Amino acid sequence: MAGDRLACRECHAVVEPDEDTCPICGSTSLTEDWAGYVIISHPDESQIAEEMEVTEPGKYALKVR
Repeated sequence: MAGDRLACRECHAVVEPDEDTCPICGSTSLTEDWAGYVIISHPDESQIAEEMEVTEPGKYALKVR
C-alpha cells in the first residue's frame, strides 16, 4: 500500500517501510510525510525527471516534508 511507504528526504525516492536506507542515494533520512507519486522509467527522456533532477529510474514522491 502506498500510504505505508517511506520517501527519502534527499532524492525523493519512494521505498518500502522495511528499508533502512534509500537504494538510490544511500541516505537514512526517510519520512512518512510525503505526497504525490511518479514513476520514472526513462529519466534521460523525461522532462519531469529533469525538473526533479532524477537520473535513476524508479518511484519518486513529488513533495517530501
